[in-house]
Amino acid sequence: MIQKTLENAFSENYPMIIIFTIVIITMRIVYLIVHKEKFVFYKEMFVFAFLLYSLLLFYVVTFQDVNYGTNNFIPFHEIFRYEFGSVYFLHNVLGNIILFVPFGYFVSHIMASKKPYAMFIIAIITSVVIEFTQLKIGRTFDVDDIILNLIGAFLGYIVYLFIDLLERKLPPFFSTNLAKNIFVIVMIVLVSLLYTKFTFWGIVR
Repeated sequence: MIQKTLENAFSENYPMIIIFTIVIITMRIVYLIVHKEKFVFYKEMFVFAFLLYSLLLFYVVTFQDVNYGTNNFIPFHEIFRYEFGSVYFLHNVLGNIILFVPFGYFVSHIMASKKPYAMFIIAIITSVVIEFTQLKIGRTFDVDDIILNLIGAFLGYIVYLFIDLLERKLPPFFSTNLAKNIFVIVMIVLVSLLYTKFTFWGIVR
């Protein structure tokens, strides 16, 4: 179910993603040239990844039809209603957690703070705005989604702390721009190959 959600997000939005990518890259390159700033590949890709994630998050929480019931304002009511391992559990419980793991990581990295309160404030505001927006566009408000989103954001924060700790434990070379650029390039190639092999041709045909 989670894989299907990602496939739908890309398949239904790839024209917009292509346009969005070209516009953002063009604007950024022109900005760097005009302001004579240094181009650091991994930093630019990080910002682009966050923007792309935000775009796909917008799609998932607004356009995709994933309503399973009525509004819920009672904490943990919906979480414990689904049978563990069921399709609804995977999508509504596990899916809402996974959805915000990247959010927690991105925000923590951008804020560059080891203290979680700044990330939590942003995550709470974002999740609450999402739920109230869904309520206004004919979908459902679920307080449990907010709880699950915060759990996911916290896990993303833990990932940020782990990566930061790992980076400080590794030899100095791995903290250089060159090493980070190589790592990002390798990850892009691997993800592209996997995505191309399993989904791309099925999407564009």
